[in-house]
Formats: sequence, C-alpha cells, structure tokens
Amino acid sequence: MKALSVVYPSGTKIASGEKTLEVRRWRPDLSPAEDLLIVENHRFLRNDGDRDDDGRAVAIVRVKAVRPFTPDDMKVACASYFEEGWLAWVLDDILPVTSVVSVPAERGLYEVDFPSA
Repeated sequence: MKALSVVYPSGTKIASGEKTLEVRRWRPDLSPAEDLLIVENHRFLRNDGDRDDDGRAVAIVRVKAVRPFTPDDMKVACASYFEEGWLAWVLDDILPVTSVVSVPAERGLYEVDFPSA
C-alpha cells in the first residue's frame, strides 16, 4: 500500500475527520479508488532519503481529487497560512486506524506492507 507521512497533529486531525484536505506542492500518483495510508510522525522530513522510524499508522484514506489550494480551504486543511501555487488533496473515505501500528515515515509517497481496508 502507498503511504504518506504527515507531522503531528495533522495525522490525528485527518483520522478524526477534522482535516479533510492535505496541502502539498506536488500531485500524487494515485487513482481515486486507491487506498493511501496516513503515517504520523513528530518531525519534518525535509531531504530526499530522510526517514523517521517512529511513525505510526493513523488512517487509511482516498484522494478523491487534487486541485489548487485556495484561501477558502484554510479551515478544512487546518492550515496556519496560505501560499499561492500549492495543491489541495481532497481526502475521502477516511478510515481511522484504531490500533497502534508502527510504520516508518518517509518523504513523498512510499510503499509499506500494510493490510488494505
């Protein structure tokens, strides 16, 4: 399954349904029917090859659409600032992972061995 790491508390907010947009500078290589595992960790992974072995699976989602990020998206993205040119990933079919499952956090989309929803 493909995974995406996000920094705490964003993963927790996605799992609870409070955060329904993920904002990135790049477009994911995902189909709308493909599951995406959200992995939450506690530090930013800024460089290619960065990894954090202290991640945990918090939700399985689908990226329903990708569109330009707008100032009106701030609340549902739980964003603290707006910057032109970013993309809003519309998260749908959010399924919280209720058990504690350790999963390494990596940059970008990456493959993990995790059972599909």
